[in-house]
Amino acid sequence: MAADQPIQRRGVLGLLAAGAAGLPLSQCDDTTAWHDVDVAGSSPALRFDMRRAPDGKQVTAADYRGDIVMLYFGYTFCPDVCPLTLQNTADVFSRMGSDARAVRFLFVTVDPGRDSLAVLAQYVSQFGPNFIGLRGTPDQLANLARRYRIAYSVAPAQGSAPGGTPNGNPIEVTHSSAIYVFDRQGAARLLVPSMASSSPDTTGVAADLTRLMHERPSTLGWLERLVS
Repeated sequence: MAADQPIQRRGVLGLLAAGAAGLPLSQCDDTTAWHDVDVAGSSPALRFDMRRAPDGKQVTAADYRGDIVMLYFGYTFCPDVCPLTLQNTADVFSRMGSDARAVRFLFVTVDPGRDSLAVLAQYVSQFGPNFIGLRGTPDQLANLARRYRIAYSVAPAQGSAPGGTPNGNPIEVTHSSAIYVFDRQGAARLLVPSMASSSPDTTGVAADLTRLMHERPSTLGWLERLVS
């Protein structure tokens, strides 16, 4: 039975594509270039199961259906890349005006050993109400990072003494700086390579998010996610 599933899925998607061919061009053809990297069809839909800061509620992608979601992996002890990324994204939201109210920036900690829900909540609150902290188990984190090909590592700092180093940071953390953007139906649409810059294209990112905000849902994309 399992061997038949890929064939069945291709058959269903073929029918969906045939049906979509009859839609007006305005619903399924948009050749306008994005400012960020278009990953539609090449990256998986939003899927996760983690605890949210500050309330500790177990949340999934379904809790953010209807919102534009930005997914980022970082940690609160990050000295430069993370705070710069979040501050620049906050600037993007300010450029969007009222449209930013339906955008959610999900900050997934890659350092759950130090980033408690309370620490996460305090950290993301500095950047505005659009920012939400997520904390998972090591397995949940590893699975989510693997799903989106995000690299990260948490290891003891070289030469650190037992009990910590003089600066109180006995470990070294590395992580990818890209941001995935998902549309209102949870489909992966864009990749923002990095916002950790002194002069990021905040205007371009704001334009892309605003465009997604006002985009008509794709019937074919919605049905494809239904059978995937």
